[in-house]
Amino acid sequence: MLVHILGWLTGFIGPLIMLLTVEDKNVKEHAKNVLNWQISLMIYMLISFVLIFVAIGLLFVIALAIMNMIICILGAVKASNGEMWNYPLAIPFL
Repeated sequence: MLVHILGWLTGFIGPLIMLLTVEDKNVKEHAKNVLNWQISLMIYMLISFVLIFVAIGLLFVIALAIMNMIICILGAVKASNGEMWNYPLAIPFL
């Protein structure tokens, strides 16, 4: 559960530290899912910042920020119930 909350609060740094330091296989899987989402989110944010010049990017930035908060909380709730949470729109890098 902590990995999902760290993803929301610290971006990719917290889940990356958890992935590299924790030995539990289940925590590593959660950390990989969170890292995939955070890397995807950075890509989506970069595209949105470019689109700010077209005036629609600001809406995307706000929507992505709200979406990040909501799905990270959903992931934390699912993890506390012992379920694996796969983030929607996450590109599988790891």
